[in-house]
Amino acid sequence: MSGSRLFLAVDLDGDGAHPAAWRHSGRRPGSVFTPQALRASVAAAEAAGFTLVTFADAPVPPGDGPAPAGRLEAGTRAAFVSTTTDRIGLAPTLHVTTTEPFHLATQLASLDHASNGRAGWIVGAAGDEASLATIGAPAPDAAALRREVLDVIDAARLLWDSWEDDAVIKESRTGRYLDAGRVHHIDFKGATFTVKGPLITPRPPQGQVVVLAPAALDVDDRADIVLVDGPDAGDRRALAFAEVEIVLGATTAQAAERAARLDADAAWPHSRRIRHVGTSDGLVELLRSLAVTFDGVRLHPAALTADFELLISDVLPVLVDEGLFRPPASGATLRDSLGLPRPANRFAAAS
Repeated sequence: MSGSRLFLAVDLDGDGAHPAAWRHSGRRPGSVFTPQALRASVAAAEAAGFTLVTFADAPVPPGDGPAPAGRLEAGTRAAFVSTTTDRIGLAPTLHVTTTEPFHLATQLASLDHASNGRAGWIVGAAGDEASLATIGAPAPDAAALRREVLDVIDAARLLWDSWEDDAVIKESRTGRYLDAGRVHHIDFKGATFTVKGPLITPRPPQGQVVVLAPAALDVDDRADIVLVDGPDAGDRRALAFAEVEIVLGATTAQAAERAARLDADAAWPHSRRIRHVGTSDGLVELLRSLAVTFDGVRLHPAALTADFELLISDVLPVLVDEGLFRPPASGATLRDSLGLPRPANRFAAAS
């Protein structure tokens, strides 16, 4: 799937995607990235017109330094900014391997209610020994990890449907809050867990929270958006977003110098993601080329103090002027902004 217009997401984890970003943030050594700074970053992203923001997370800190060690859990960060925004999507990373499935589904449904329908979920699947040690479990092999991912997504989607849309009736004459016939018992059996429902909250405003899954998990048929490393979108049934890491400068040489200074403090490991080290104009050209085959792009600014500010001032206005990008409307759900239909409730459809 692709078109002439891109959806734009930005990851706002700590001070930036580069592991040394906190050293270049202007903060005092030993201080942490504050909730106030998070709220300011999300507010700036919304004002600039980003479609959604994402919040990275891991069961264990990703590296040394005060920012990774002191960050709040991603779902908590998303909830914190949910009532201070009105149009930008909010997608935390929640890991299926270390989060209890019923709690995961409830947390995301609650985020969708708090944001009036702007919740997304980046499916995390940490499978290393250190991550699984946080819950006292052994690391799974590749087949078991994929089975767990599929099971948790299926369980969450089933729980989100366990309340029909009109289950809450608030009937003052009889004192009934809900129609029990429209709240459904579920009994999900996965490979490593069972879940009994219904959910403890009504159905999310979007019906189903928007699910974003890395392409490496190979669960395209369960996702609304697939996050793709590399320049080839492939043939996908879901929306395809390219993953792009960025270091910007007034000139390509200046951007390379900035990248070298960051790497001198902590190496930024290369992944299969596209990495743009260059000018804002060069990034605009890259995004134009990606729009041919991708539906959207998730940007990972190396350091928010420099790269995020240049995205807002020099990149997004050009894309808007060219008609390559359109900010979401105030009050729109994330599904509205992405052009995704609101799914019918499987139980209501069956009855």
